[in-house]
Amino acid sequence: MKNHKILLAIVAATICMLTACKKDFLKENVYSKFTPEALNDSLAFEAGIVGLQSQYSLWNTMNEDNNGNQGFLCVWQMGTDVAYNKAPDDLDPVSIPYTNYEKLNSANGAAAFVWKWAYNIINNSNVVIANIDNPAIKLGANFRNKIKAQSMFYRALAYNYLVTLYGSVPLITKPLTAPKTDFVRAPIKDINDLIVADLSFAKENAPAIDQLVAQSLPNKSMASQLLAEAYLRIGGKDAEAEAECNTIINSGDFSLITERYGVKASQPGDPFADMFIYGNQRRSQGNKEAIWVEETENPASVPNGAGPDLQSKFPGYRFLGSQHRRVWGSRYYNTPGMFLCDTLGGRGISRMALTYFVLNLYGANDMRNSKYNLRRKYYYNDPSSPNYGQLVAGPGIDTNRNIVPKTNKWDQFDPNDTFGSSMIKDFIIMRLGETYLLKAEAQFKQGNKGGAAETINVLRARAKAATVNAGMITMDFILDERARELIAEENRRMTLMRTGTLLQRVTGRGLKIAGISSRNLLLPIPQSEIDLNKDAKLEQNPGY
Repeated sequence: MKNHKILLAIVAATICMLTACKKDFLKENVYSKFTPEALNDSLAFEAGIVGLQSQYSLWNTMNEDNNGNQGFLCVWQMGTDVAYNKAPDDLDPVSIPYTNYEKLNSANGAAAFVWKWAYNIINNSNVVIANIDNPAIKLGANFRNKIKAQSMFYRALAYNYLVTLYGSVPLITKPLTAPKTDFVRAPIKDINDLIVADLSFAKENAPAIDQLVAQSLPNKSMASQLLAEAYLRIGGKDAEAEAECNTIINSGDFSLITERYGVKASQPGDPFADMFIYGNQRRSQGNKEAIWVEETENPASVPNGAGPDLQSKFPGYRFLGSQHRRVWGSRYYNTPGMFLCDTLGGRGISRMALTYFVLNLYGANDMRNSKYNLRRKYYYNDPSSPNYGQLVAGPGIDTNRNIVPKTNKWDQFDPNDTFGSSMIKDFIIMRLGETYLLKAEAQFKQGNKGGAAETINVLRARAKAATVNAGMITMDFILDERARELIAEENRRMTLMRTGTLLQRVTGRGLKIAGISSRNLLLPIPQSEIDLNKDAKLEQNPGY
């Protein structure tokens, strides 16, 4: 096993390469001399993969590139069927155009951030891929294939975001070493072919999850899950998508959580809720359902985390923290007779709230609707209040943001940071529950409704929900089941754009949505990219 303290020292240099380092950082640290040419031994390449994971993690954090805007996370939920905006317009300029779609244009900050974020990952992946093939570097074939596989996973991931959100985009497969101003949009087929080729290599050559010391780095099951999703988006590859899901399900590496476990197993709760408790989310903590977890919970012990540990060890690395708890949680503490506490999830600001559609989606006895998973009731918790212990008579979900039903998946309370400036909780990015849903979608698209019902019933049995039959299976039902299972986990906007159902699904389900039209099935190409591309025409998406 390699010395992770040495690896962390290299990570500083890698992050400098893989992110935009400030000039003062470059002056103060010898790590600024780390260039692609310095990728010349195994430790440096391992650090390169850590750097790619750190680049990916910018999606989930407040950071310089998205201007520290808390509304960025809301972009991917509100204005769909599952969530709506509860923040005042003047506090949330990034996400407002994703509720009032008439305001969405090519100057939107969220669309610009995603474009830059994805291409940074792509170029940095290309740097690693180009260097790992250098025959002058003495490395074993298995190591080369592992590094290439993990880099290709990140490149495919970034292109999958881009093609889902923007359609055809420029295709770059070599490192950019000089300014380029003649990009053109490649055919979608070419992009899809690269995604499939990258992930096919990754699933064969990336390590299995238990072969990884740092288990938030790419493993072969992550590649198979992303490949299944890509096949479903591409179309005509539904049997292949089902096969990828079966590879994961039958691997023996993962299992659905059906019994209580972890740090609160002896306290009231249920198995589904246990997965989302601080201290329970990692594989090493008992979560055998998790395929990909971004580990930020205990930064001092996590060499590939994107949390405060990197900020303290490597000056110049900008970390402002995840805002998931804040955007999903309610402002109950503003109600007289209530104060901040662990059992209510810590400090939220209710930037968005669950729609009526979600709150009415569950059947009787569905564990995913239990009070341990969805909080609908609040009780006065200040012992000095005359109302102590009584039910707070909340005025409903469309209120002043104080008493709002919410998911508990992002609950996290730090007694040393009651204000809740940032989260130190791990993120589950992929888990086996979604694998079953992707498999059911693939079976449905092949006309195998009976198989899809059987697959979905595996999840519903875990949730103690009523079973379903073949006659009940439609695409709408599968999307409903994704909401029941994955609310506040999945990128809902990406799911609806991938399946081409955004317009259909907001009808009768979305709240406070205006101006949505067919143009919104894709995002606008950032105008800044079009303007800089002076030597070729970078076409804008229709309607923008």
